Amino acid sequence: MNNELEQIHRDIANCYLCPRLVAWREEAAVNPPKRFAGETYWARGVPGFGDENARLMIVGLAPAANGANRTGRMFTGDRSGDWLFRAMHKTGFCNQPFAVDANDGLKLTDAYIAATCRCAPPQNKPTREETIRCRPYLEREMLALKDVKVLLGLGKIGFDAAFRTARDLGFVAEERMRTIPKFGHGVCYQLNEKLWLLGTFHPSQQNTFTGKLTEPMFDAVFEQARELVEI
Repeated sequence: MNNELEQIHRDIANCYLCPRLVAWREEAAVNPPKRFAGETYWARGVPGFGDENARLMIVGLAPAANGANRTGRMFTGDRSGDWLFRAMHKTGFCNQPFAVDANDGLKLTDAYIAATCRCAPPQNKPTREETIRCRPYLEREMLALKDVKVLLGLGKIGFDAAFRTARDLGFVAEERMRTIPKFGHGVCYQLNEKLWLLGTFHPSQQNTFTGKLTEPMFDAVFEQARELVEI
């Protein structure tokens, strides 16, 4: 990994800017559910991870209190990750369809996973101020990943964060800034000659258990991402 990404990852892991989130991530570690009793939680800011030459950048919401906040790796050890890595494996973006802990051998190829907020928030709802405070980490990652051609926002929060970050960094063509992209499952917007923005419903249990998001629906978005990175 290049030195720039390594420094970003260290800065995220050592971040204490949001007192409410610091307290919550640490509370989760002290009082885990029975199924994780005795485990040592990461309980810090969770860095992004993946291929430094990624052409696909995935932007999620935030670590789950007993998922990435426990394992220290995005979407690792929770049900949302089961859906994400299964779809990524089918489309060649990772080497295995599961992620249980940070040492399970998972490797991303041509993809990088980031988030809007790097600490687990109460009820999975960071405040606007917390999201804004965390934005520089996403900006730095987006700048460091020189080969990205597709931004994929998981859920409206991830989608909006991906667009706003790209816009603020000057990656959105002026003529394409007149209309703010509207989130929806399967939406696709071209931001400039070489950069695309995709949206999908978040693979949270709230969506997958109710059938709002199905496996074929989710797979289709990653199939489209694969097609776009190859253009």
